[in-house]
Amino acid sequence: MDDPYDVLGVARDATPDQIKSAYRKLARSLHPDLNPGNKPAEDRFKKVSSAYDLLSDPVKRARYDAGEIDAHGAERGYRGPRGAARGGTRYGESAEDIFSDLMRRRSKSRGRTWNFFDQEGPPSQGTNANYTLKITLAEAVAGDVKRINLPTGKSLDVKVPAGSRDGATLRLKGQGNPGRGGGPAGDALIELKIEPHPVFTTAADDILMTLPITLPEAVLGAKIMVPTIDGRVSVTVPPGSNSGTVLRLKGKGCPTDCGKGDQLVTLKVVLPDPPDPELEQLIREWALRHPYAVRGKVGMG
Repeated sequence: MDDPYDVLGVARDATPDQIKSAYRKLARSLHPDLNPGNKPAEDRFKKVSSAYDLLSDPVKRARYDAGEIDAHGAERGYRGPRGAARGGTRYGESAEDIFSDLMRRRSKSRGRTWNFFDQEGPPSQGTNANYTLKITLAEAVAGDVKRINLPTGKSLDVKVPAGSRDGATLRLKGQGNPGRGGGPAGDALIELKIEPHPVFTTAADDILMTLPITLPEAVLGAKIMVPTIDGRVSVTVPPGSNSGTVLRLKGKGCPTDCGKGDQLVTLKVVLPDPPDPELEQLIREWALRHPYAVRGKVGMG
């Protein structure tokens, strides 16, 4: 039977605040939600919780320090000077009978009778079930309902909230692995993975894309159609646009708590393929009459 002071790693004269601090530190690292399927961590978490339950109660702690109760809060047996049993094994009863009766009384408040010697053990919450759900960017932005098969074999519909981010986790209470001994089930933790999109990427609340434009559109400007996650929209390319020019489409990004992000369209000037001899001759003649420098800012003249 582990000493609760040793379990929490505190001195016997530790203050209530020191006991609470030690418990919180251990509970954070050993909690079943952070250690799914880790039986040793789960067992130690139970011991830490039991130790804190005893030492955080001034009356229980005083009685434990005085030797009146054990680490589980059960009355310790005491034998008087004449050998008469006080609080020990009653005549005609085995230790198994007494402990079974004790644990039945302690567990009745939970609505279930538990025998101390059951192999199943006391009621405990089931572990969490982890699942990865792949969704499209459109589903992440607009939201959707997806039917999934959990590792437990159960099928259910999962609501993907509008504006979901890659790596976000949805928690479905009570949809995890079943509890032990009649305890509650754990939760299902659904990690969202957004599949790559052929056109769009995301950055925080914004949607990004690169849009090819022709040389005439770049030089003269134009009205062109641009795809968004909600459908195509008309956009004006300003005259004299370069590769790298960014057009901002307000409210065409990802949903946020206070509206929607934007779509950022980066222009990329694309020359004819294959090269056009007439265009080459035109540019050659134009360049002789209108030379200009573009690399001065990068120290190349």
